[in-house]
Amino acid sequence: MEKKSLPGSIRKNIKIGDEVTIVQKHHQRTGELTEGFVKRILTSSPTHHHGIKVMLDTGEVGRVKEVFPEED
Repeated sequence: MEKKSLPGSIRKNIKIGDEVTIVQKHHQRTGELTEGFVKRILTSSPTHHHGIKVMLDTGEVGRVKEVFPEED
C-alpha cells in the first residue's frame, strides 16, 4: 500500500512526530533525501517555496520535501 504524502512547503501540513523526508543543506546539490520524524518546526512563516525547515528527532536539520501524516 502506497503512503499518502503532502507537500512540505506548507507549514500547516507538518506536525511534531510526523514522518517526513528532508534535504539537508549540504545535500541540496545532489537532492539526497533523509527520512525521519519531526522534533521541531524551525520555519515560522506559513509557507516556504523550498520547504519548511525542521529538526528531526536525530538532530538533523533540513527542508521538508514530503510529509507522510499518520493515518486516521
